[in-house]
Amino acid sequence: MSGPDEATLLAHARDHLLASAETKRRYAEASAGDLVKVAKLIADCFASGGKLMLCGNGGSAADCQHIAAEFTSILTQKFDRRALPAISLTTDSSFLTARGNDYGFDSVFSRQVEALGKRGDVLIGSSTSGNSKNVLLAMDAARRIGVSTVGLTGSDGGKLARAADVCLQVPSDRTAHIQECHIAMGHIIVAIVEKFLFNDDGSDRR
Repeated sequence: MSGPDEATLLAHARDHLLASAETKRRYAEASAGDLVKVAKLIADCFASGGKLMLCGNGGSAADCQHIAAEFTSILTQKFDRRALPAISLTTDSSFLTARGNDYGFDSVFSRQVEALGKRGDVLIGSSTSGNSKNVLLAMDAARRIGVSTVGLTGSDGGKLARAADVCLQVPSDRTAHIQECHIAMGHIIVAIVEKFLFNDDGSDRR
C-alpha cells in the first residue's frame, strides 16, 4: 500500500502529541484549581453517602465509563482503598435502546437521572461542543432533584458552560485534544478525591 512518506507521518504524530501536551499545559496553568474544586465536591458527596453519575456521547461516553471504573474499581494497585459509588449512564444497552426507540435519544440520560439520582449526588456531563441535547437535559433533570452538576467541555463551552454548576473547559476546539485532556482531568480528580477521603494506608479519613 502506498501512502505518505515516513517523514510526513512522523511529523503528523509529533505535531499531534505536542499540540495535545500544549493543551494540557495551558489548562494546568489557567484552571488546575477547578479540578481540586470538583474533586472536593465529589469527595463530600461520597462522604455523605451520595454517588457520582456520568454521561456523554461517543468518545465522551467511553471517558465516562473509564472514570466510573476508576472510582468503583481502583485507580492504581499501589493504593488500595474501598470502592466508591460511580455509575456511567451510557452502559445499559437495554434501557438506551428502549428509551431511544420509544421516545427518542434526547431523554436517555435525563430519564436515568430521574430514576437514580437523589439530592446530594453529583452528575458529570461530558460534551466537547457543550451542546449535546441529551447531556443538557440531564443537567436540567439533576437541577430539579438537587443533584450537583459538573460539565466537561471545550474552549467555547457551549450551553453546558451555563447549565452546569461547575464547568471544566479545555482550551481547545479540537475534539481529539479536548478528550485527551478530559481523561487526564478525570484521573487527576479521582486521585484528589482519594486524598480527601483516605489516609496513606487506604483507610477512611472520616
